Amino acid sequence: MTETKGKSRSGAGDPARTLELLWREALPGAPAGRRGPRQGLTVDAVVDTALGLADGGGLDAVTMRAVAQRLGVTPMTLYTYVPGKAELIDLMLDAAFLRMDRPPFAPEEPWRARVTAVADANRALHLRHPWLVDLRVVRAPLGPGVMAKYEYELGAFEGLGLDDVARDSALTYLLGSVQASARAELDARAVERESAMSDAEWWDTHEPLLARVFDEARFPLAARVGEASAIAYDGVYDAEHAYAFGLARTLDGLAALGGPGA
Repeated sequence: MTETKGKSRSGAGDPARTLELLWREALPGAPAGRRGPRQGLTVDAVVDTALGLADGGGLDAVTMRAVAQRLGVTPMTLYTYVPGKAELIDLMLDAAFLRMDRPPFAPEEPWRARVTAVADANRALHLRHPWLVDLRVVRAPLGPGVMAKYEYELGAFEGLGLDDVARDSALTYLLGSVQASARAELDARAVERESAMSDAEWWDTHEPLLARVFDEARFPLAARVGEASAIAYDGVYDAEHAYAFGLARTLDGLAALGGPGA
């Protein structure tokens, strides 16, 4: 069996088998995988191992062979628990969602605070599992983790005055914004790690050459705004500022969507 590398997406496996595995605890008598030679191996152990590989090396590091080696079994044994990588990715996604912290919302808590909590939790999730930003989630696996996350996050918009469709759209927009922000932050971390230089160090190194070739009279706005931003961020990018600024604008937009009093 061959496994391709590159962009992965959810929902690429056998839908029936995936749903059976996702809801194995709620389906008494449904096989969670035939018993293999190694006693005590479980689907949860397979998923946990795959999560560890993905967190350390991305989704390309997750192959059935690599998971089997980490567990000390043969690939063929692993296939008796999970049909393949496509189904395994859905199980990983659902497990990551299921383990997110979801503290209950207080009845008197304003919607802005609730939505901010949802955004913060999703940002933390992406930074903890960087592979999530590269996973194309179009047909999300409808497992217990995905459904619990969706139910919880929809509740954050209570009191905003949105109808059901608008509430779903607002959540989708919020999560998309958070994912984009997390991707930019992770990219910046990767560049810093690969170059072995901080933004400030990079700027100090290249500023003399830039000063010789850059014409401030030709690009006055770029010169003025770029310098002000570099001073404010102590570099070329500030992930915390970018996230906070974007989230504030998103909340303002949702408030307008909810109407006066929102």
